[in-house]
Amino acid sequence: MELLAGFVDIVLHLDRHLQWLAANYGQWIYAILFLIVFCETGLVVTPFLPGDSLLFVAGTVAAAGNMTIHGLFAALAASSFLGDNTNYWIGRYVGPRVFKREDSRFLNPAHLERTQRFYDRYGAKTVFLARFVPIVRTFAPFVAGIGRMRYSRFVFYSFSGSIAWVGSLSYAGYYFGNVPWVKQNLTLVIAIIILLSITPGIVEYLRHRLRRADGVMGDK
Repeated sequence: MELLAGFVDIVLHLDRHLQWLAANYGQWIYAILFLIVFCETGLVVTPFLPGDSLLFVAGTVAAAGNMTIHGLFAALAASSFLGDNTNYWIGRYVGPRVFKREDSRFLNPAHLERTQRFYDRYGAKTVFLARFVPIVRTFAPFVAGIGRMRYSRFVFYSFSGSIAWVGSLSYAGYYFGNVPWVKQNLTLVIAIIILLSITPGIVEYLRHRLRRADGVMGDK
């Protein structure tokens, strides 16, 4: 419970933690953020890492003068793209064998099924759209690799998605993070960003449950 409470504190108070890291680690802050984004997008075992909120808060820290916004954007866009591609090739070579255990603690088959529903609905565009949906963001390139999506198509959506995702949130944090109301209520803003980012997943889950319920009623 203490570990969970500590993680929640880090997520909800990213501004304090990133400011501390930037003040104490200097240029290494870019490498730290690079690693977090790479793991969040490139490893299916770490979908719980902060994504949207991290980018926004990193932009606010850059606005405070602790980082350069263009350097931040370049580093995290590259990290996102490289993470995506790493995940694609892991999925391509490892394949669905890692999901054989239905009780897997870290590789939840439900995440795979949810991502597959996105592919059924949006096709290859899922690689781009998934950037803005937690969990799916981590699993989309993995599933693309399993399905052996044409690599040139994957690269197009992965690159454009990385630019759009990192650019929109980091620059939003840079330009709006120092607005007095936002600055005074940054924890609330972070909570809103997290809520907005998980809303599509909640809606998709409820739709899935309703479809299953309708199917059960229809069988009766």
